[in-house]
Amino acid sequence: MTLDEGSDAPTVTAPNQNGEDVTLEFEEPTVLYFYPRDETPGCTIEARQFDRELETYREAGVSVYGVSTDDVDSHRAFCDAEGLAFDLLADPDGEVAEAFDVDASSGAAERTTFVLTDGNVQSVYESVDPDGHAREVLRDALEDGLATLPER
Repeated sequence: MTLDEGSDAPTVTAPNQNGEDVTLEFEEPTVLYFYPRDETPGCTIEARQFDRELETYREAGVSVYGVSTDDVDSHRAFCDAEGLAFDLLADPDGEVAEAFDVDASSGAAERTTFVLTDGNVQSVYESVDPDGHAREVLRDALEDGLATLPER
């Protein structure tokens, strides 16, 4: 059972693909997506699509982070191979997954996405289809007023 909409977001710290500790307090709009494994077909599709939408996320003031139980070296290789421009957080002990009540008992995190802001969980997506998910989350965040694009 994952954290529900309206729940307080836990503050988490984990190393990114460069081995730098990243602390997330979720005051600003943030997408935190959990995925099973680096360089697997579904996870690669999902990462590529978040990366493809990243400029629009950033224009809307939304940060994006991926989390899996893979280690820093695996994340670095995955980011390098795919040219990803956002942080992947390494959670080999499952501590970040546990903080969000995401099942990682198999050694891999269940595919779950959270949209967070103002220190709270705003939206939760469970058992997602990786293909099209990045655009779906962005569309929902814009429609729900959690993010806004600047006028052009």
